[in-house]
Amino acid sequence: MNLIIPMAGRGSRLRPHTLTVPKPLVHVAGKPIVQHLVEDLARTSPRPFEHIAFVVGDFGDQVESDLLALAADLGAEGHIHHQEQPLGTAHAVWCAKEWLEGETVVAFADTLFRADFQLDAAADGHLFVKRIEDPRQFGVVVLDDEGIIREYAEKPEKPVSNLAMIGIYHFKDGGALRREIEVLIDGNMMKSGEYQLPDALRALTAQGARFLPGEVSAWMDCGNRMATVETNGRMLEFLGADAVPDSGATIEDSVVIPPCIIQAGAVVKRSVIGPRVTIGPGTVVEDAVLADCLIGSNSHIGGAHLRGSMIGNEARVSREAEDLSMGDYSETNR
Repeated sequence: MNLIIPMAGRGSRLRPHTLTVPKPLVHVAGKPIVQHLVEDLARTSPRPFEHIAFVVGDFGDQVESDLLALAADLGAEGHIHHQEQPLGTAHAVWCAKEWLEGETVVAFADTLFRADFQLDAAADGHLFVKRIEDPRQFGVVVLDDEGIIREYAEKPEKPVSNLAMIGIYHFKDGGALRREIEVLIDGNMMKSGEYQLPDALRALTAQGARFLPGEVSAWMDCGNRMATVETNGRMLEFLGADAVPDSGATIEDSVVIPPCIIQAGAVVKRSVIGPRVTIGPGTVVEDAVLADCLIGSNSHIGGAHLRGSMIGNEARVSREAEDLSMGDYSETNR
């Protein structure tokens, strides 16, 4: 089985945290988003991945090396492909077209999930969905009376379905998807300047492909700061992270309320930490109260009361604030 991870997006809604780090490499619950995604897919997949292809932007050699190492750690051969222009979801998948062959999973690296995947061998594929109250901001699928996907709607103003596509797709025959994306690109069939993956899915369905919905129990967005902080907390709860710090972290005269992750090299003094807090390696927290926070590496938090905040790497916070968003290398004063 092959796995394609498109992850070249700029993540503009998560700025300033994506000004120095691509969104899939932003850390939540102690790991980059893309690492959580790939590890969870490998854990839930009924068959191991032989090839994992990452479709990236200009992220640099070190990032590419780390992604290849992630694939190797999961027993797969890693591959790097570049999407030089933001030409849509179908184009992003097309950038790794050589791996659109045989059984293939496509997963966009801007969301995390919890599921126990059950794949129907008689189906041509599965589109993973989550039931939501307001589907107007999402692409949704419409089922027929037999539970087979028959229609696709992009951000419908009138509710036609509450089954939102979460960006994870399973195909029994990746080659069929490759051929339909090729039709879109060769025919310059764009919408709003982009080649859209649902157009290829719509063509396959019209040809008789039987796609089934795969429903997930949890869908966690990392689109903006508030959603990412919430996702950090939910991931900590799913992971069952307790109050015990990583080996190498220092906790002095402090209270840690689980679930929390305090990574190696972090120092916490005279503070109350938790619940649902991640503190990155090398960060020092002194005389502070933190709850529902995501703190990067090598930062300093002194005398602050923070809730629902996201602080980047190499940042300094020395003021009281209930709700704060700071990117890398930023500083506040009292």
